[in-house]
Amino acid sequence: MSGVDYWIRRSPYFEATRRAGCRRYSFANHMYQPGSYADPIEEYWKLVTDVTLWDVATERQVEITGPDAFAFTDLLTPRDLSRCPVGRCRYTLITAPDGGIVNDPVLLRLAETRFWLSTSDSDLLLWAKGVAVNAGLDVAIAEPDVSPLQIQGPRSTGVIEALFGGRVVLGRYALVETELDGIPLVVSRTGWSGEIGYELFLRDGRYGDELWERVLHAGAPFGIAVTGPSDINRVEAGILGYRCDMDLSTNPYEVGLGRLVDLDGPNDFIGKAALERIAATGVRRLLVGIEIAGDELPAPFEEPWPVTAAGETIGAVTVAVRSPRLARNIGYAMVSIDHARLGSTFDVAAPWGAVAATVVPKPFIDGSR
Repeated sequence: MSGVDYWIRRSPYFEATRRAGCRRYSFANHMYQPGSYADPIEEYWKLVTDVTLWDVATERQVEITGPDAFAFTDLLTPRDLSRCPVGRCRYTLITAPDGGIVNDPVLLRLAETRFWLSTSDSDLLLWAKGVAVNAGLDVAIAEPDVSPLQIQGPRSTGVIEALFGGRVVLGRYALVETELDGIPLVVSRTGWSGEIGYELFLRDGRYGDELWERVLHAGAPFGIAVTGPSDINRVEAGILGYRCDMDLSTNPYEVGLGRLVDLDGPNDFIGKAALERIAATGVRRLLVGIEIAGDELPAPFEEPWPVTAAGETIGAVTVAVRSPRLARNIGYAMVSIDHARLGSTFDVAAPWGAVAATVVPKPFIDGSR
């Protein structure tokens, strides 16, 4: 790697990903994110039929501790955290005063006053530190030495059993602090796929290579493959991507995540007043699932495609993929509310020409997770 590459952070697994033959890296949270190692369809089938290993250290952790850690974390998110006991995880949103989405982390509650926010691609650490300046709460906010791996796929439970000798057994969105022959870890049953999956949060980067090789050894009998996260699988499962399907300019109701907003809860979270107004008046646009007519999509999706109806621009496709299991082109589109009803049709300006799309239910496939 050349030139300015050293300005971009590398995970403790970076050299291991190169040994595994990573062909493409993208960038998230100022770090290299391994993208693909082989044909994306081959990697997709390994995920949905066997088990895969991902370097997702770009999920940088924001740790919140101190006497007022609960009150402060509760201030950041519309979810009522009193319903999240120690040892559990929650998919959450972090909202701005206008209701926009700052980040959509998985929250891990490690102790009564110790939380991790496992971040998507935005500077959540800086946001939290900025909020703390005038919050009047006794908290410490830092990024710990934590680097996650994901083990995803229907055979992932077997890999976890082999790796830990059967002593780590987790229900959905549960976590445990543990160690693996001196390697300090937090293990959770979470992940960015529609399959059964786990995350290993390495708590000391010096053990990165050792942990990687231990996982591969434990996973060998189960056919484990090193891959990157699968856009195809996450779209099938109805999972959203930050910066792709949502960002600061969108609010939870526009992207179908109103269930994560507890307006009746006791917390006066950032953005509550704005979201109360939006909930009362409704939204003017909505992220919908779509099926795109025509032959298999000829190229990877790289940027939004304009959407029109009767010659008028009504929104944009945020992601589009070919689903091997459905043998259909599917995706999401943010469109005006008048065109968001199931069965609505419109035109999509794809790079190779106009194609028709229809609004359909999502998720497209109910994942086992």
